[in-house]
Amino acid sequence: MKKKKALTASVAVLLATSLAACSGGNNNNNASPSAAPSGSASSGASASASASSAPQRDEYKIDVFSMLSNFSGEQQGWFAKVVKDKFNLDLNIISSNLEGGGDVKFSAMMSAGSLGDLVVFGDDGQKYQDAIKAGMLLDWTQNGLLDKYGPNLMKYASKAIEKNKVNFGGGSKVYGIGFDVGEGDGPSEGKDMTYNPNLRFDLYQKAGSPKITKMEDYLPVLKKMQELEPKSDSGRPTYAFSMWQDWDGNMMMNTKAWAGLNGFDETDGFNNGGFTLISADKNEVQGVLDEDGYYMRGLKLYFDANQMGLVDPDSMTQKFDDVVNKMTDGQLLFTWFPWLNTYNTPERLAEGKGFALVPFEEERTFSYGYNPYGGNRVWAIGAKAKHPERVLEFLDWMYSPEGTMVANYGPEGLNWKLENGKPVLTDFGKQALPSNATQVPDEFGGGTWKDGQNQINNTTLKLTSINPETGDPYDYTLWTSTLAQAPNKLEENWRAAMGGATSAKDYLQKNDKIAINKQIFTGTAPEVISDDLSQKQGQVSQVIKQYSWKMVFAKNQAEFDKLKKEMITKAKGLGYDDVYNWNKAQNEKVFEYRAK
Repeated sequence: MKKKKALTASVAVLLATSLAACSGGNNNNNASPSAAPSGSASSGASASASASSAPQRDEYKIDVFSMLSNFSGEQQGWFAKVVKDKFNLDLNIISSNLEGGGDVKFSAMMSAGSLGDLVVFGDDGQKYQDAIKAGMLLDWTQNGLLDKYGPNLMKYASKAIEKNKVNFGGGSKVYGIGFDVGEGDGPSEGKDMTYNPNLRFDLYQKAGSPKITKMEDYLPVLKKMQELEPKSDSGRPTYAFSMWQDWDGNMMMNTKAWAGLNGFDETDGFNNGGFTLISADKNEVQGVLDEDGYYMRGLKLYFDANQMGLVDPDSMTQKFDDVVNKMTDGQLLFTWFPWLNTYNTPERLAEGKGFALVPFEEERTFSYGYNPYGGNRVWAIGAKAKHPERVLEFLDWMYSPEGTMVANYGPEGLNWKLENGKPVLTDFGKQALPSNATQVPDEFGGGTWKDGQNQINNTTLKLTSINPETGDPYDYTLWTSTLAQAPNKLEENWRAAMGGATSAKDYLQKNDKIAINKQIFTGTAPEVISDDLSQKQGQVSQVIKQYSWKMVFAKNQAEFDKLKKEMITKAKGLGYDDVYNWNKAQNEKVFEYRAK
C-alpha cells in the first residue's frame, strides 16, 4: 500500500491463470549496452546515475507495468522532473489494478508478447515464474549488464540478488529483485506500524477515553465519536469505516486488516497468499472461513458497525483515492493504516486534532521484520526493453542511498536539506509530508507534492534501515532532527495519555503488543500452486469477496447468517478445503525453517 503501501501493503495478488502457452520475448535479445560508466558508486550518486545524466542521452519513454500502482498514465510533477533531469527518462505507468484487473491485464500483455520495460510484480509466485518461463523477463547477467550498471544493487542488496539467482535463476541468472531490502533486529517499521488502530484521538478523549479490550469494543466508542462530530470540515457525514474493493485479492482486504492487528497476515514471509492467515511468531494457521477466525470476526464487526450507521455507504463502489480524499476532509474516524492519516496536517496537529494509536488490550500488531533477502514484491525488466541498460541504471539508482531518499522525499532542497551531514526537514517538507497537496515550486516540477509522488508504488531499500551516508534511517520521522523537535499539541496529549511513550511503536514494544515475522531463506522458490488448485482458488476467492461485501451490508442478522451459510457452502463446493489444505502444508514447511 503505498506504501503501499504498505500495505500496501500486505495484500496478496490473486494467483490464477496458467500462461504456459504464452510466447513472445526471450532472454537472448541482442540489445547492445552503451559503454559502461566509469567510476564507482559513492556518496549516494551511483556511477550509473552520473552516466544517465549526460546531456547526450536521447529521451527515452519507458513503460512501467506495475501490479501495485493505483495510477495509470505518465508520471507527473517533481518525481517526473527528477527522473527526466537525471536519466532523460519519461515513465508511462500501466496499472493492472486500474486496467482490467491483475489477471486480465497481465494475461493480455503476456499474449501480446511484452510486459513493458520495467515490471513490478505483486509477488514472486505464479505470474513472476510464468513470465520467466515464457522468456518475458530480462536476465540481468546477460552481456554483463548487472556488473556494469548495477553497482548499488550489488553493494546494498547483494543478498537479495543472490536469493533471486538461487531461487529463480538456476543459480546463475538474475531476473529480478525483491522490495524492502534491509538488515536489523526487532520490528522493521518506523514510529508507526503497518497496522495500527488509529482513531481521531481528540474525539476519543472527548468521548471519555473508554477502555477497549477486544476489537469489537471499538464500535460503541466510535459511535460516540460520530455523535460528537457528525459532519466533516466540508459538511459531509462522518463514518468510522470507509472501505474500497480495488485492493481485494483472495479476500476482502479491509476485513483481513483485523487479522494484522492480531498478529496474523496472509504471508508467512515466504509463500504467497491463499486462504490461510499465519501467525507472525507462533506456529498457528487460521482458515479464512474458520468460525472463530479473525476474518469472520471482522465481517461480523463490520455488519454490526453498518447497523449502527458507522460504515460509509460508498464503500462498495469507491476507489482508494476516494477514501484518501474523505480522510483528508475529516469524514473518517478510524483507520487500520497510519500511513492513511492524511487528516493530520500541521495546522490540525497544532490545534490538537488528528489521528493517533488507540490500542486494544488483546492487540498484537503484525511486524514484517527486516529482510536482507528482499520481500516478495519483485522489480524486473522486460525482455523486449529497447535499452535495458538504461532501465537497469534507473533501478540501480533507486536502490542507492541517494535514490531511496529522493524517490521518497524529493530532491535535496525541497523537503529536506543536510546540516552537518544530517538530514533536516525544510519548512516546505513540514507542510508537504507525508502526502499533502502542497504546491511545489516550479523549479522542482510544479504541481502538488501529493500528485507528483512516485506512482510506481513499490519500494527498494527499507526506509527504517540506516542510510550509510547520514547515519540516520531513511525514514524522515526517525531522523535525529525530527525526533528532537518539540511535539505538537496532539503528540503532547497522546504521550501524556500513553504513559510517556514517544511513538506508536514505542508504546507497542514496551507493552509486548508486536508480533515479529521471522524472515527465512530456503534456497528454493515458493512452490507454485497447480493449475487445478489455481482454478479452484480463483473461483473460491470470487465467492468469498462477493459474499463478504454482501454480509457487511446485510439488512439484518437473519440475512447476514443466510449469506454466511451460502458463502461457506459455495466456497467449499468449489474446492476451498483443497486449496486451504495445500496453503497450510506450505505454511507448515516455513514453520520448520523458523525453528532452525
